Amino acid sequence: MKKLIILISICASLFALDIKKAYYESYNYEKMGDYKDAIKVLIPVYNKYPNGYTLNLRLGWLFYLSKKYQNALDHYKKASLTAPYSIEAKLGIMRTYLAAGDYDNALKVGDVVLKIDYYNYYGNYYEVVALIAKKQYDTALKLTDKMLSLYPTSVLFLVELGKIYYIKDKTKAKQIFEDVLILDPNNVIAKEYLNK
Repeated sequence: MKKLIILISICASLFALDIKKAYYESYNYEKMGDYKDAIKVLIPVYNKYPNGYTLNLRLGWLFYLSKKYQNALDHYKKASLTAPYSIEAKLGIMRTYLAAGDYDNALKVGDVVLKIDYYNYYGNYYEVVALIAKKQYDTALKLTDKMLSLYPTSVLFLVELGKIYYIKDKTKAKQIFEDVLILDPNNVIAKEYLNK
């Protein structure tokens, strides 16, 4: 019996080392932009723990980077089911819907996130992006103003504010984008709008 316990303990330790090695290799592949192999090295771990929260979150991210949005959604949703109160999994779902151009579903998930955490930075940001894409500028402006009252120098929200005002008041938009360049001198979006 004692030998069996020792054998099980050794096997568990070896598998834990395999998990660490798989994650280590996955992060290295990701740094190189090799998302296919970053995913591939995690598959043996996934086969062993298909409902693992962290693993599904990681696979969701890697499939998102690979632009395989349905796969990303599947893993983010599995992570969200495993940890129903997790905001980070829901943000992954929102980000993926936005990338896929599914703004309605991004807003549905965003509403859930903001009910849990009204001032969630990325939840509000993704909502603003979706609202602007749907040309719902007044609602986007309200959310942007709310977040800029908390984060007055947030380049992300200032850029979105500039986009909103580009539709409403180009002179004010230009001022906003010039302010963005003070905070972020290489901001590509601000430069693009100033050159329009």
